[in-house]
Amino acid sequence: MRCFCSLLLVTIFFIQGCGPMQHTVTDEAQGVAFVSEQPAVDTPVVPQREVQEAPAPHSVFDPNNYSGTDSERINAAMKDAGTCGGTVRIGKRRNAVQISGGNAISTLEERDMWVLDSAILVPGNVHLIIDNCTIKLANSCRDNFIRSANCGPDCGTVPTIKNIRITGIGNAVLEGADIPRSTGDSGKPQAKPGFVPEGPVSFGSDAGIASEFQKGDWRNVGILLAKVDNFAIEGLTIRDSHCWAISLESCINGRVRDIEFASRNGKMVNGKWELFRNQDGLDLRRGCRNILIENISGVTGDDLIALTAIPTKPRPAGQLNSTAMLGGDEKVSDGDVCNIIIRNVRGYCAGGHHIVRFLNTKGIKMYNIILDGLIDTSPADVVDRAAVKIGDNNKNWGGVTPLGDTYGFHISNIHSRARTPILVAGSLMDSTITNVINFNGTTAPVVFAAGENYAKNVSIVNAFNATLRDSK
Repeated sequence: MRCFCSLLLVTIFFIQGCGPMQHTVTDEAQGVAFVSEQPAVDTPVVPQREVQEAPAPHSVFDPNNYSGTDSERINAAMKDAGTCGGTVRIGKRRNAVQISGGNAISTLEERDMWVLDSAILVPGNVHLIIDNCTIKLANSCRDNFIRSANCGPDCGTVPTIKNIRITGIGNAVLEGADIPRSTGDSGKPQAKPGFVPEGPVSFGSDAGIASEFQKGDWRNVGILLAKVDNFAIEGLTIRDSHCWAISLESCINGRVRDIEFASRNGKMVNGKWELFRNQDGLDLRRGCRNILIENISGVTGDDLIALTAIPTKPRPAGQLNSTAMLGGDEKVSDGDVCNIIIRNVRGYCAGGHHIVRFLNTKGIKMYNIILDGLIDTSPADVVDRAAVKIGDNNKNWGGVTPLGDTYGFHISNIHSRARTPILVAGSLMDSTITNVINFNGTTAPVVFAAGENYAKNVSIVNAFNATLRDSK
C-alpha cells in the first residue's frame, strides 16, 4: 500500500545531557511532541498541553486491512505509517481475506486476539495505538512484543530515532506465550521437565535444543526501545512477561505512565508451575535520562521498577548472548542515568525482591532522581526484601560505589510492608528521605547497609515504624 499524506512539520529542540530537567509532552491525537523545561530536582511541574490538529484519516493505518500472519499484517501497517509519520491503530482482530473467483475467502481462523510470531517493529515518527484488544505471543515466538525498528539480531550498530509513542486505549493487553520458548535474562540457563541444567534455571521449551541459545537474551524483553529520543509508553496491561516487561536502553526525553503489570515469578505450564525468572516490570538501563514515570501498578516476579546503570565491554549491538541490545559504551559517562521522576507507584514483587531498585556501578553515575509516592500492596504471605533499594555492596556488581557517584535523590511518601522500607546498600550523597511509614516494624525505616561512612549530607525526616499493621 502506498501512502499519500502530508507531514505537519514541528521543530523540536532536544537538549541532551543532564542539565535542566526536561519533560516531553505529546498530543493525545497525533503524537506531535514538544519539550518543556523543568527544574532538575524540585517538585515536578505539570506542563500545559498545546492543542494540535487531529490526524488526517488517510494517515491512520489498520492492520485488519492487510494480509498475512498477524505479525506480517501489523508490520506492513507499521511500514506504511513510517513513510508519512502516521498512526497504526490495532483494534480487535478480524480475519484476513483473499479474493478468489470474485469471492472473499477467510485465510485464518476465527479469533479477535492478535497472536505474534515475531516482534512489532515501530519506526520513528509513528504512533502505535492498541485499542481494546489483546496481543499475545505465540508458543513458536522467541521475540519481543514490541521493539523500536532501529535494532534487531546482529544489527551491529543502533542509530538514534525519534518520536515513538505506544498508547493503550481501554483494555489494551500484552500477554506472554502459554508455553514460552525462553524466559529469564542472559544469566539463566533454560530448563523444562526432563532437562534441568545446573544453575538458577528459568523455564524455556527451547531447553536442550542444541541449535538454540540455551540462556535468556534480549528477545525475552516485552517492549524494548533502544536509543529513542522523545517517546511515550502508556495505558497498557502486561501479563506473564518472559523477562523484563519494558526495557529502555539509552532512551531520552520521554514518559512511561498508566502501566499495570501482572506477572508472578512463573505460571502453570502443562499443569505444572514453572519458574520465570527476572520478571521485572519497567527497567531503565544505562544512558536513560529526562524521563517521567507515573501511575505504575500491579505485581511482578522481580523488581517492579528498576534503574540499573551497569557498564559492559564494547561489543556489536544485537548479539544473542545478552539481555541488552546495545553494546558497551567507550565513554563511561554516556551511561549516566539522571533526571528521572517517579511518582504514584502501587504494587509489589511476588518474588520477594524490591519494589523500586536503583543500581549504578563501576563509574556510571546516577543522580537527580525523584521518587514521590509508593504504596506496598503485598499480601500477608509476601514480604519483599525492600520497598526501595539504593546501590549494592555485592562485589559481583563492583561493590559499593564511591561517594559522589549516587546523589541528588529525593525519596518521599513511602508506605512499606517490606523487610526494610529504604535499604541504602551502596553510597548516597546530597539527598533527602521523608515521610516513610514502616508497617513491618522488624527493622528501622531507613537502613545504611554499607555503613554511615558511605552516606554524606543525607536528610531523613519523619520516618518511623507504625504502631499497628495496616489491615488493607
